[in-house]
Amino acid sequence: MLNYIERLFEKPLWSGRFVVVVAVVASMAAATAIFYMATVDVIYLVGHMLHYADPALTEDARKLLHDQTITHVVEVVDGYLLATFMLIFALGMYELFVSDIDDAHGSKTSSKILVIESLDDLKARLAKVILMILIVTLFEEALNMKVTSPLDLLYLGGAIALIGASLFLTHKAEDHGKEH
Repeated sequence: MLNYIERLFEKPLWSGRFVVVVAVVASMAAATAIFYMATVDVIYLVGHMLHYADPALTEDARKLLHDQTITHVVEVVDGYLLATFMLIFALGMYELFVSDIDDAHGSKTSSKILVIESLDDLKARLAKVILMILIVTLFEEALNMKVTSPLDLLYLGGAIALIGASLFLTHKAEDHGKEH
């Protein structure tokens, strides 16, 4: 009798994992939307850049256009990285809670990039993307930064050193994981 009640309880409990499909679909929709927005930004960026060679453009206006373009390129890269984050999250959640993605496991091109084996594996992959987003954001802020004192320069150098240290530690953690 106890075994019957246990099975009666465990079946719906195990099926409850399918609620993750809501997060998977929403994350894929968000990834698609962000990819779309970043691509539209690239199209507008290219349209604005067509004026860069205009001889009527003053040197100051050309410099401003150059600086704005570099900032927009960094923003586009940031958008694509965020969309990639959402894509990896969606695929990882699906693989962990619902089912393996057979096409990914059978594909030579997947290179295990999107194949998630454990929650730690998903966290590691997402952490790498987050780190890249932080690097791009720091780069964007550094481009727009107005250095008014030596302390500002010291802060920028410290931020770059911290990014370097985090990249070093990330690679060390990868090497340590491969040894085991």
